[in-house]
Amino acid sequence: MVLSKTVSESDISVHSTFASRYVRASLPRYRMPENSIPKEAAYQIINDELMLDGNPRLNLASFVTTWMEPECDKLIMAAINKNYVDMDEYPVTTELQNRCVNMIAHLFHAPLGESETAVGVGTVGSSEAIMLAGLAFKRRWQNKRKAEGKPVDKPNIVTGANVQVCWEKFARYFEVELREVKLRDGYYVMDPEKAVEMVDENTICVAAILGSTLNGEFEDVKLLNDLLEVKNRETGWETPIHVDAASGGFIAPFLYPELEWDFRLPWVKSINVSGHKYGLVYAGIGWCIWRNKEDLPEELIFHINYLGADQPTFTLNFSKGSSQVIAQYYQLIRHGFEGYRNIMENCHENAMVLKVGLEKTGRFNIVSKDHGVPLVAFSLKDRSRHDEFEISDMLRRFGWIVPAYTMPPDAQHVTVLRVVIREEFSRTLAERLVLDIEKVMYQLDALPSKLPPPPPPAPLVKKKSELETQKSVTEAWKKFVLAKKTNGVC
Repeated sequence: MVLSKTVSESDISVHSTFASRYVRASLPRYRMPENSIPKEAAYQIINDELMLDGNPRLNLASFVTTWMEPECDKLIMAAINKNYVDMDEYPVTTELQNRCVNMIAHLFHAPLGESETAVGVGTVGSSEAIMLAGLAFKRRWQNKRKAEGKPVDKPNIVTGANVQVCWEKFARYFEVELREVKLRDGYYVMDPEKAVEMVDENTICVAAILGSTLNGEFEDVKLLNDLLEVKNRETGWETPIHVDAASGGFIAPFLYPELEWDFRLPWVKSINVSGHKYGLVYAGIGWCIWRNKEDLPEELIFHINYLGADQPTFTLNFSKGSSQVIAQYYQLIRHGFEGYRNIMENCHENAMVLKVGLEKTGRFNIVSKDHGVPLVAFSLKDRSRHDEFEISDMLRRFGWIVPAYTMPPDAQHVTVLRVVIREEFSRTLAERLVLDIEKVMYQLDALPSKLPPPPPPAPLVKKKSELETQKSVTEAWKKFVLAKKTNGVC
């Protein structure tokens, strides 16, 4: 005789999650459910839905790191419950941040003495770092203007139209006029000469981009510095430079050590860099470094006294995790200068493999430069039947996430696709991507065009000679007069 038992709805711990009622009924999406569910069911429901996300390793739109070594993953998980702001409880974590700040400052050639400590701070990314740098520039400008008895109500900042949206946020949030140097066809970065022309006595700084988001190109910070040197000497304004090195700050020192873009230039007063991009750390860490203490107004710094020592702090947020700070320190000591150089050289070589592969198809124009962030930006040579957005959409069928976008003003008529080459993007993947792009192009060729047909050409009207014009006018008058006579009108 077989005995059976009816299992209660709550007694499912020994049964398959997929055989339970928790995967049969839909959960409320925007309200907290009334009842609890088992941890296994909660995990499975969330994990299943997340499978519909894209693969981070194939997300070629992002500059952000998507792979780290297992040893670093262990350090991250061990510190996942540490709140960085609790400096009294976690003094070693604070010390690791200070070491990172000093390592990066030396990497950027900050003018530090043997025993001098660098001025900088860890942030949740380059956006916060830019906000902090902008606030420092604004406050220094205000202090100088007030000391001279001049108004402080119209600050402005000069950038290229290719800047990341965080610069627009800074200008809007902190009431600073944003003056953008427009781009032009074939030149997709800020023109230093046009930027300096926009500078006036109310300019708090000029922002240069070391690694444009659009095409990876480095702006000419050296030329900008030299032009500002002349203008500052003529006017006495002392307009400084901030370098947004979010993408290029961990590339230029290793691939282009002779390039002058950092604190070797006297008017560069602060630099931001994203640790979670080519600093090789998962998302959530950035750095802002100042040239010296005078460039960061003291009134912006808050002081915390812990363990008998003064701890200055300058951030927009309060609580944040410690894991990314620890991960950055791991990467800096794990790889050292040699390791970072090898990784960046590898990224550059793989970018060249992709570029050459795309050129061999004969279908694309390369918009990016070989000198800069390792990425490839490209556009279609023939856009009469299909465009770059269709290519981006169809590449998703192969798992690739490749963005298509239009350039900012005044180059908005240019549309490009962009592939960012990160540490974990191998040569094999680069070659495979080229093959898949070729497949997409063949498929598009077989499809009807989605683009509207061009308007038909206007009919050609033959221009009459002067004699022909006179004849036609005479004939018209004859017909008019004849019609009048027919109607009996003299």
